Parts: sequence; structure tokens; C-alpha cells
Amino acid sequence: MHIEFSNPGFEHSIESILLFQTDGESAYWTDSIYYFYPTLDKSRIDSLNPDGKREYITAELRKTYDSLQDIWFEKLDAYNTHWKNHRAQINDALSDAFALDAHVLFNDLKGYITLNPVCPRFLKERCIDVFHLNSHRGCIGLTIHEMIHFLWFHVWNSIHHDSYDEYERPSLKWILSEMVVESIMRDERLSSINPYFPRENGGCVYRYFQDMVIENRPILETLDEIYRAHSMPEFMKCGYDYCLKNEAAIRAHIEKAEQAF
Repeated sequence: MHIEFSNPGFEHSIESILLFQTDGESAYWTDSIYYFYPTLDKSRIDSLNPDGKREYITAELRKTYDSLQDIWFEKLDAYNTHWKNHRAQINDALSDAFALDAHVLFNDLKGYITLNPVCPRFLKERCIDVFHLNSHRGCIGLTIHEMIHFLWFHVWNSIHHDSYDEYERPSLKWILSEMVVESIMRDERLSSINPYFPRENGGCVYRYFQDMVIENRPILETLDEIYRAHSMPEFMKCGYDYCLKNEAAIRAHIEKAEQAF
């Protein structure tokens, strides 16, 4: 696996932000921009139609974007250098986790520095967004997380031959893929260079998975036990069956947690 970090331009940042400013979206996803950009008026944005939101956010964040250009050149150099320094060990660890040769897969990934603090990934387009405030170490932590998703769904699809459209939020397949990241990240070759690991440092999975208790046990502990007892294809089946059995409780926890940023 290989990734190149670059600046895709201001418009990409705006489109990335707008992905999480749709009607009916929960505060967990919408409200981070108000923390990082306090000049944005949430009540105004909520009242606007999609075109109005784009126009308002574009006008408000243009100066911010322009003021960061020199800093972003330095950040991109640091991101690319740090990735190259750790590429081999990351590929080795992910090869072992998925029982394949990660060195020859996904060597065309793109990392786009943006204004969006949510940092989505795009499986079909083979790219990820990186928030500009991430350090080079934070960028690597985020990158490993997303690379796990690329390989996870590559293997999953080879088994199930389903649609990549089923791999996005809020599907149960997406939920399982997000939770398994912590187990894979426990590999010392990955955890040692991820500043968000362990949980005391913020965690490498969404926080509402970290405190989710299913059947009187933290779900991440249950899934980690299943993960360590099975091959990856077997874990995918057993882990998904467990989530399917407890889907109502899992979704109820997520829904409650996503009511606030």
C-alpha cells in the first residue's frame, strides 16, 4: 500500500464538509465544524437549503483556507516523509493481519489535506481526507485506520461479492469495520506509531464504541476475543453474526451517542 498526500483545492474542502451538513444528520457529525470554526453560525446553516449552505460556508471559510497555504506545504512534506519512513512496517503488519501481501495492493491511494475535521474516506475513489490540524504523527494514525478499511472491504468483497454501496454508514457492515480497527491496531508495529492508541490517548475508533456494552460486556472486548480466535475470513463471519444478533442494541447505543458532538 502507498499513499501520496496533496492539496486538492478549496472546493474539495467545501464539498467534504457539506457531506456532513445534510438534513437529518446527527450532531455527532455536523457540529465539529462549529468547534473548529466558531465564526460559523449553526442556526443560520440549519435554516439554509443545500445551495445556501454551500454559498455561506464557502464565503466564511475562504479566508481561512487562503491563510493556511504556506503551512500546508510544510504539513504535506511532513506527512509524505513520515509515511515513507513507516511504510514498510505498516505494510508488513497489515499483510499479517489480512493474510495477504499489502505491499502490492492499493498503491495509488490519495490523501487530501482539507478543512474538514470529520475526515471521510472514499473506498471507490481510493482516497481519504486528512484534517489540516493533524500532526504528521496524527496523520499516520488516521491513515492506518483508513488503510485497514480498504483492506477489510477488499477481503470482505472477495468473499461476499456484494456492493460497495453497502459499506458506508449507517450499515451494519460499516459498523463492524469500524469496531475491528482497534483489534488490528494492537499490533505493536501499528500501535507504536499511532498517537491515538491506546484509548487513554483518545482511541483509534469512534468513542461510542469504546463505551458500548452488549450482553453485559464491552463489545470491543467480545469482538477482540473473536478476532484472536479466528482467521480473518472466519472473524468476518462470526463478528458480523454477533453484531447482527445484537443489532438493535448496537444501533440504540449509537443513536443516543450521536445526539451530541
